[in-house]
Parts: sequence; structure tokens; C-alpha cells
Amino acid sequence: MRRYMIEREIPAVGTLEREELKGAAAKSNEALAALAPDIQWVESFVAADRTFCVYLAKDEDVIRKHAEISGFPANRIVEIPKKIDPATAGPG
Repeated sequence: MRRYMIEREIPAVGTLEREELKGAAAKSNEALAALAPDIQWVESFVAADRTFCVYLAKDEDVIRKHAEISGFPANRIVEIPKKIDPATAGPG
């Protein structure tokens, strides 16, 4: 599967309480279950008016299908072919 970053524009998402975020995650998980094994949610970051979600997916079409089923927009989908982190630099 390929790794993708999905940007979702959701007004005031950053102001949602924990229980509201829990409900949103449950809704997403229901859509994921319907599309398994072609898509997997890795993690999401919540900002003021958008989320940035990392997913593993067969292709962009299954991400769009997830957005349709869950009701959460997928305003921008970017494939992430490579990853770096502090360990990429090797021993210091």
C-alpha cells in the first residue's frame, strides 16, 4: 500500500472536545471497516480549521471513497513516497 497525507478542511475542528473527536474517529473507523483491507488510518493532526491525516491506501480512489462514506472531506491528497526523520542523519 502507498502512504498518503490527506488535508481536510473542517471549520473549527480544533475547538472540538475529546468526546466529539472520539465520535469523529468512530465514524471514520466505520468507513475504514467497510473498505478494508484497502485502506488504513495511521494518525491525524488537528489544527484550528483542518486536519492532516496519514493513511496507507491502495490508491487515491479508496481515500475518496472513505471521504464519501465518512462525510469528512478530502480537500487535498498527496502521496508520500519517502520519509525522513532524525535517524535518517545516522550517528552523530
